[in-house]
Amino acid sequence: MEFLQNLDTEALIEFASTTGLQFLINLVAAAAIFIVGRWIAKALHKVMIKGMERAKVEPLLVKFLGNIVYALLLVFVVLAAISRIGIQTASLIAVVGAAGLAVGLALQGSLANFAAGVMVIIFRPYRIGDYVDAGGVSGTVADVQIISTELTTPDNRKIIVPNGQMMSGAITNASAHATRRVDLVVGVGYDDDIDVVRRVLESVVADDPRVLETPAPNIRMNAMGDSCINWIVRPWVKAADYWDVYWEMTEEIKRRCDKEGISIPFPQRDVHVYHHGDEAKPAL
Repeated sequence: MEFLQNLDTEALIEFASTTGLQFLINLVAAAAIFIVGRWIAKALHKVMIKGMERAKVEPLLVKFLGNIVYALLLVFVVLAAISRIGIQTASLIAVVGAAGLAVGLALQGSLANFAAGVMVIIFRPYRIGDYVDAGGVSGTVADVQIISTELTTPDNRKIIVPNGQMMSGAITNASAHATRRVDLVVGVGYDDDIDVVRRVLESVVADDPRVLETPAPNIRMNAMGDSCINWIVRPWVKAADYWDVYWEMTEEIKRRCDKEGISIPFPQRDVHVYHHGDEAKPAL
């Protein structure tokens, strides 16, 4: 009570009015900073999005980078507004940083997949519709997200693979190029005429309209095996025709060989049996 009596009422009123007025001015200024800053952040976000779209950047990457930049700009605006009110932002930034570090350590696996997803989007080792073999699985890429990649197998199963697993090893993209080479190996008997075999194989390749003229098909006698002579047949086709040509050409080669009397021998081995004794003779 004695303390209150010693207070100068007019000074108290003047202090309260001055402080309140200053706080109100700071609050209005902070609100103006937030509104104007948010408008500028949105404008910069739109400019960035349009620039990346003109540069034909991957749509998913455009959306991802745009959201990241907008969030960072908005954080900067909020910090500026809070600082204008008079709140110390240094301690707030330290608390947020410590919390971010703790969350990062707890979600390091997800963050690794996130980083791998960014790499996938930037370098594009595969795109939607490509048939790939990566991360221990194979299938057609159905969707690419920041965290995972969705594959569809030939028997119509959906496989969701973390991007970290997809990027951890070699990636085989069978759809990366417009053309592919069909590799066939045909084994024929040692008694068959090699000129006839070559003519038959060349005719099978020449009669298929899906085979490309450039690069030229490669038909060669490749190796003399234990049971047969191996020929390689390597025509080039469009990537979309690969499996149809592979299966149908294999069938046609068998049909033409049967028609021309060319043998496709089974694996065989000569066994020599010896009898013990004075008159031991080898027997086949």
